[in-house]
Amino acid sequence: MSRTPVTWFEIGSDRPEEVERFYADLFGWTFEEQGGPGASYRQTAAGEEQGIGGAIRATNGQSPNYAIFYAEVADVAETCRRAEAAGGKVLVPLRTTPSGLTFAHLLDPSGNHIGVFTPPAAAA
Repeated sequence: MSRTPVTWFEIGSDRPEEVERFYADLFGWTFEEQGGPGASYRQTAAGEEQGIGGAIRATNGQSPNYAIFYAEVADVAETCRRAEAAGGKVLVPLRTTPSGLTFAHLLDPSGNHIGVFTPPAAAA
């Protein structure tokens, strides 16, 4: 049994309002804006306690549209090293957000885009 749960998803879109309406109409998901000016990030609880949370990120034409899942890992840097050793590639190197969350984007050997992250350390 794996101890690496998939705990988040993200949908990048150059038309976030339209994509939000699509998922709201299709699945009944509701969204709350969490981003700042020019950086729309609309979070959803999606399936509540039966599913994982996620968000729609506005790409603002700076990247192609995408859909990605994130696996929660203990060590993002080590996971990147292991991904490369297993034949994958690091697409977006390890980054740390101001809140302390670390993440990276990887490509599996067939080119599928996945994400890995470690949540911020709990406040003492």
